Amino acid sequence: AACPAMASASGDGRSTLRRCLGVLRDARNDSEQFAALLLVTKAVRAGEVDAKTRRQIFDAIGFTFPNRLLTSRQPPAGCPEHTFRALGLTLLACFCTDPELAGHSQILNKIPTFNDILVSPCGPDSTSMIDDVYQCLSAVMATARGPRELVTKGTVPALCQAYVNRSYGSDRALTLLLGLLAVAEAKCWQRDAPHLLAVLSKLSDDFLKTEDVTKFELCEVLPRFIPLSPPLTQDSQGCECLHRLYKGLANILGSKLSPSQRDPALKLAACIVQACGSEWIPAGSAGSKFLALLVNLACVEVRLTLEEPDPVEVEGKKEVVTACYVLIETGIQECLREEEPLLEEVQKMQLMRIMEEAFGAVIFYLRQIKQEELQDPFIFASVRILGAWMAEETSSLKQEICELLPFLVHYAKKLFKEGSPAASLPQPELVSTEGSGLPQDALRFLLPGFCHLTAEDRPRDILISEGAPALLCEYFLHQWEVLTSKPESLTPLTSTEMSLQTTCGIFLNLVVTAPDLIRRDKTFSSLMDMLLKSLPLLLPQKDRLVLAANIATLGLMMARILARSAVLQGTQPAKEFFGAAIRFLSQAHTAQADAGSDGLAMAVSPAYVGAWADTRELWLLGMQALAGCVPLLPWLPQAVLQARWLESLSELLTRVAPASVDFELVAAFQGVLVELARASEPCRDVILSHHGAEWANLYGMAALEQCLSEQ
Repeated sequence: AACPAMASASGDGRSTLRRCLGVLRDARNDSEQFAALLLVTKAVRAGEVDAKTRRQIFDAIGFTFPNRLLTSRQPPAGCPEHTFRALGLTLLACFCTDPELAGHSQILNKIPTFNDILVSPCGPDSTSMIDDVYQCLSAVMATARGPRELVTKGTVPALCQAYVNRSYGSDRALTLLLGLLAVAEAKCWQRDAPHLLAVLSKLSDDFLKTEDVTKFELCEVLPRFIPLSPPLTQDSQGCECLHRLYKGLANILGSKLSPSQRDPALKLAACIVQACGSEWIPAGSAGSKFLALLVNLACVEVRLTLEEPDPVEVEGKKEVVTACYVLIETGIQECLREEEPLLEEVQKMQLMRIMEEAFGAVIFYLRQIKQEELQDPFIFASVRILGAWMAEETSSLKQEICELLPFLVHYAKKLFKEGSPAASLPQPELVSTEGSGLPQDALRFLLPGFCHLTAEDRPRDILISEGAPALLCEYFLHQWEVLTSKPESLTPLTSTEMSLQTTCGIFLNLVVTAPDLIRRDKTFSSLMDMLLKSLPLLLPQKDRLVLAANIATLGLMMARILARSAVLQGTQPAKEFFGAAIRFLSQAHTAQADAGSDGLAMAVSPAYVGAWADTRELWLLGMQALAGCVPLLPWLPQAVLQARWLESLSELLTRVAPASVDFELVAAFQGVLVELARASEPCRDVILSHHGAEWANLYGMAALEQCLSEQ
């Protein structure tokens, strides 16, 4: 009505619309076309256009006329300056209700125009333009290319600004932001973190201050604005948001709540924990009480849902229970944390007891699972959290875990063999769906627990009888392929590396406790072949020294058991492996200036220092295993001579002060030297020619002294 031209345009619905379409097609000049167009847009706004008529409008005018309207700056006499623009937008909004047109390049290239309109001042006469823009953006969002186009063409900052300024239609801006973050979270945060932080700041402020049902509604919205990367704790504005969320959650969870109120709050807390760990919880009494309350509520929820599982109720609770698993995992980590712990000792003991009861419920639930349910992502989440418990708490629920082991092995084997597609976990708030569709690796989460269990008789026997060793060998070979298919070095410790290291730990337990299994099970022959080939490739990668130490030690210990196998009879792979193993063992120590004297002291080599805490025990085991291999492999002393280790070790022991060499090191060196001197006359001669008798006496190597003195 603000525009005289619009007011004068009148007609009686569909018949008028049909006449107008004829005029649009046959118009001789702009004024005739404009008059007809006014009636068309009026009908469009009145909702009188069906799909067929909409297509007729598009066929009559295409994109050309709306494009002209959007760029025209001269309105009809007496009309607002944006009249043409508003008409153009109405037509585009009409076209966008057709999904095929919504994804058209002519619509996508208008995205910057839509953004400009969203952030421009909005008067009472331009609200219909804003409505049309939101309709267009929503339609674009629903197309295949739409989300990517919106992110790259700057819609996220425009939506953020519209929401923060509480502009007209800001609720629709938030809905669109939630949709974009659901499908392209990483890209949105990468490009537009400051704008998204401004929205989070507004939301967290509202969350803290509001005291009505909005507080609980915000619990559903906020998780989408908690990025996994970059962490909010790295930014002062992010830290302020987190503090408001902490205070708001403490306020909610400290009150008496119904499940419909508590569940979204637990999911929000889990989302923050997943993104930021426990860093967002302040140290001190209030923070420790809040963390204890979170874990306590999570354990209660798990028990209530899983102890007497009603299938219908469990189905409706999977999202919140998965969120509770995230909180419980943090509880486990915090109970084990010794440096600057958030929890007091009494709280830790109480929580461990409460968590044990929750894990009893998880085990009970998993024992009820039927074969056809194994693809359910909730079962994966339940197995994963149980793996976290088994990795750390080895003494509780032992009987129950032993009874569940056949299921765990079967489940891990099924997922590994089938490469089960990871349908996005049932809690979109917690886990970004970007990159989902990869196989779910249940075994990775069970490995640390299996490593503890293979050191004990009963669980080890169950694991062996259920075929776990063969599965673990296959898994190890697969993970090695994954590692070597990504040759980029100097990366942080990957989950693949960690899995390989832990699997080595399990095999080391089996080598020590079940050597007959290694001899008779053919899968270990395949594993031995792979170890022989892998160490020479791995050792030069200095950032993977811990994995190299695991593979070297495991290979040496298995070689003692499989010494008669054909592959170890002086073959090229065997020689290359032992050459690499000797390099690993021989390069671990060096002489360096002793701060307390003018002389030199034995020290860990600079290349090993960073990893020595994780490799020291493996190095000692490797030295024992090498000593054990010498009498079993007649060609091995020659390999040691070729490596000139005896000369360099003699020189090292001669140069350093004996007091700087600890007893374990002396014993390790002596073990290898004695076997070499006994097995090989040339080795014995090299040791003697390098003053071996003198330094053997100096270091108290009685067995070596005796061996060297014998004719």
